[in-house]
Amino acid sequence: MTSSAAPLKPRPEPNRVPGSARGQPQTHRAPCVSVLIVDDSLTVRTALKRMVESDPMLIVTGTASSAETALAQIRQSAPDVVLLDLEMPGMGGLKALPAILELAPHSAVLVVSALTEEGAQATLAALAMGAADTMLKPRPGEFTEDYRSALVTRIRALGRGEPALAGEAVHLPLQPAKALPASPPPMAAVPLGRPDIIAIGASTGGIHALGQLLGQWPASFAVPILITQHLPASFMTVFARQIETMCNRPARLADNGLVITPGSITLASGEGHLTLRQAGDQIVTEICTRPQPSGCRPSVDPMLDSVAAIYGSRALAIILSGMGSDGLAGARQLVASGGAVIAQDAASSAVWGMPGVVTRAGLARLVAPPQALGQAVLASLSSTPRKGRP
Repeated sequence: MTSSAAPLKPRPEPNRVPGSARGQPQTHRAPCVSVLIVDDSLTVRTALKRMVESDPMLIVTGTASSAETALAQIRQSAPDVVLLDLEMPGMGGLKALPAILELAPHSAVLVVSALTEEGAQATLAALAMGAADTMLKPRPGEFTEDYRSALVTRIRALGRGEPALAGEAVHLPLQPAKALPASPPPMAAVPLGRPDIIAIGASTGGIHALGQLLGQWPASFAVPILITQHLPASFMTVFARQIETMCNRPARLADNGLVITPGSITLASGEGHLTLRQAGDQIVTEICTRPQPSGCRPSVDPMLDSVAAIYGSRALAIILSGMGSDGLAGARQLVASGGAVIAQDAASSAVWGMPGVVTRAGLARLVAPPQALGQAVLASLSSTPRKGRP
């Protein structure tokens, strides 16, 4: 699959008073997150509207049965969150997405996708373009309470916004920080050291960030890469093809016994967590299905735990945009083992959950947009290797 990842524009916080600056105290904040529902099915629009409006913090400001109608509404008043169906008569959601992001750069787009391979291809293309997240679309009659709860949680996270860090990048000391100041004082860059493996964790907004990060690295990039991205298991084969397009080299889904080799790209499959183990003089992948505190499957934490145990100070973790705190426990373990962690900044994140908790815990040596993180990793490859376990 071929997809084009457009540059991600910093998204201002929703419901902020016009003219207010990022990082400054907000004096007036509307109590609700505004939502536009775009789907050609009246039944689906009605069901989604009922679910959204069950939460007093959310308000549906419009519904549209076509992408053309949605664009007309967005020109009048941009919502905080757009629920977007991709398969519609006329222009369709996928073709309309670039225009939506251009007209409303502050709006987060939540794709509501069908559970098919064609739906997965379109959805992952949308996520690479800048859509923030995806949810599977139930059939009529399958809009359950669990689905309503998950939908409301994601809309609130996408529409809430997060305080941004001032500046292009922030270098942080490796100790717990009570709070991050709005304008951190200049600090010397912390050398990353040349890693022997890179483990990347991402969720909401992560696919767009992955495109920006991996796009900085040439096809000759020799360090093995592990990726855990929260996605439905049925999407993972298409996701692997998308990563191949981003990196211009093969990517594979993890299975028991795959050997980690220089330049290899290995993805958590969705059937379980991607972990590593020592097998003689080789390091191989192992699928773990043990439930994790985060509730995620695949989860970033067990991946980082196993990387820390084997590589120690020679490991680098990158935490990209995502909701929740998956990756925090693993990042603590990696840092305790001498490894390094870097994280995406708030301004470029769809949701500054996963990278935010790692940053606030004082674990991130560098906090920056994905492109800058990618450049920092390239710079580290010319540095002295870190000493660590053989």
